[in-house]
Amino acid sequence: MQIWVDADACPAVIKDILYRAAQRTGLMLVLVANQPLRVPNSPHIRAIQVPKGFDVADHHIASRVQPGDLVITADIPLAAAVVDKGGYALNPRGELYSAENIRELLDMRNFMDTLRSSGIETGGPAAFSHADRQAFANRLDRFLATHT
Repeated sequence: MQIWVDADACPAVIKDILYRAAQRTGLMLVLVANQPLRVPNSPHIRAIQVPKGFDVADHHIASRVQPGDLVITADIPLAAAVVDKGGYALNPRGELYSAENIRELLDMRNFMDTLRSSGIETGGPAAFSHADRQAFANRLDRFLATHT
């Protein structure tokens, strides 16, 4: 199992939690972004820079993820692709995407996108909070305890 990170929009505090998890478990952590990343010097942590462009990092991850891998992303279409390939996806707020919930979440995302494209203000996500960070850390720990 590897842990992949859609790193362009991943909060720094979440990356820090993931760095510690990779060191603790010995799992490979691969961060993918379209900009240079500084990551700790570790045999368990690697950064990949992809070209700039819409969803280039997402496509890179989706094409390489293997069944059983974990992907950290807030991007629901990427999460859907991961789940379809037998992987797991966890968002930075601690929500685990699964075969049971991904279609509903994808439908809601598409509906909201349609509203926004028609000019309706839908607002954005709430600011990232300490509770979100804690929810992510707890869910990641539970996931790693049951899958490694």
